[in-house]
Amino acid sequence: MPIFVFAMVVLAFFGSALRGVVVGTADLATAATVFSGIFVQAIPFLALGIVISGLVAAFVTPDRLARWLPRRPGAAILTAGVGGAVLPGCECGSVPVARRLFGDGAVGAAALTFMLAAPAINPVVLVATAVAFPGQPQMVAARCIASLLTALIMGAAWARFGRTEWITRRLPKIRDGEGSRWTVFTEAARHDFLQAASYLVIGAGAAAALRVVVPPWMYEKLAGQIALGVLTMALLAVVLSLCSEADAFVAASLTMLPLLPRLVFLVVGPAVDLKLFAMQAGMFGRAFAMRFAPMTFLVATLVATGVGLLLVGSQ
Repeated sequence: MPIFVFAMVVLAFFGSALRGVVVGTADLATAATVFSGIFVQAIPFLALGIVISGLVAAFVTPDRLARWLPRRPGAAILTAGVGGAVLPGCECGSVPVARRLFGDGAVGAAALTFMLAAPAINPVVLVATAVAFPGQPQMVAARCIASLLTALIMGAAWARFGRTEWITRRLPKIRDGEGSRWTVFTEAARHDFLQAASYLVIGAGAAAALRVVVPPWMYEKLAGQIALGVLTMALLAVVLSLCSEADAFVAASLTMLPLLPRLVFLVVGPAVDLKLFAMQAGMFGRAFAMRFAPMTFLVATLVATGVGLLLVGSQ
């Protein structure tokens, strides 16, 4: 937070000088326009997601979620996948909740299904996608279906092939009465804001740089080579590590690419990226993350491509 406040003060003092430099340089002006457009469009949805995430942290305990899950693996996986739609929040918050579900005796497959579904198919993310892609409801439907299928497939895969010995990290103990619900809400909201907003800035900056630095002929090549475009956008989603509540605006800004690679970007990002890999390694253990992350990347890419070809085509 001190770094954030310091940056705001510096920008306030030097705003006029920086604006003059940007306006006088065509490439910087283009990049600044793209960056500002992405950030201004995404920040309301990011704020809404942070508020809801804080409320979930304060009022919906992981222990309570575990009691709601059916004991049968198939029913638990489906319930956890669909339940992700009604418990919005970013992927940073879904990992510790999933770890708590896993550690409290709930079906492990359901916990992992929830971890993948919650940040990808919740109402905030879907509404943000609809706003980012106006007049293209097929993108919203394709993202929802592909993300849910990815979560269900990975949950079923864990139920069939997963091993509990891969979970090498112990669940942190939580002390009762550690703080009021207001304290839990404010701390969760503050943490999520700093985490998600920082990644939004990085993503918006990367999208702005791609508009200026990458020559047009490379985009033309990606547009003409669907397989290459899909793989490139899937890897870009892993590297950028964007918040799921803001990634649609970054994808929408890449208008030089077809819809299919951008759909893959939206499905892969909330399922597996660098920050999620680090969080999973810290919460579940390295043995788990080294197996789960590559498999999730493969499944998400293939499912998004298949669903995209059916709903949005190769456009």
